[in-house]
Amino acid sequence: MVKQPSVKDVDQHEIVRYIAGFLKKSGKVKVPEWSDLVKLGITKELAPVDSDWYYVRTASVARRLYIRSPTGVGALRRVYGGNKRRGVTPNHFARASGSVIRKALQTLEAIKWVEKHPDGNGRILTKQGRKDLDRIASQMRQNTKITLEP
Repeated sequence: MVKQPSVKDVDQHEIVRYIAGFLKKSGKVKVPEWSDLVKLGITKELAPVDSDWYYVRTASVARRLYIRSPTGVGALRRVYGGNKRRGVTPNHFARASGSVIRKALQTLEAIKWVEKHPDGNGRILTKQGRKDLDRIASQMRQNTKITLEP
């Protein structure tokens, strides 16, 4: 009996792209109207260039919750943060935008993939979210097998 592949068994960059495509195609995820005006953190100088950045960030948050759960907004801010360039002075780490991560989590809650942890310590994936992510990983694995084999 062959075990069904999970999110951990496939390439992480590819699975985020597949999940983002699924979220965009499903039509359940609404992109906020402020998405073209916002930066993703204090470390960034410009807004994201990719027009589908909200789907990618939401997919990345879903993958992150699959890997390590429960996780809150503060922990995700540290994950998506980076070096703040301060000119002549040395760089320092700065956290990412909490509002963007919070809205991504609320979007995942709206489609029933994420729920708040019963103890109040962040958010966890629901059974439906885990099942959908595993199904997407399985489809991705099958598609790569088809394209890689001659």
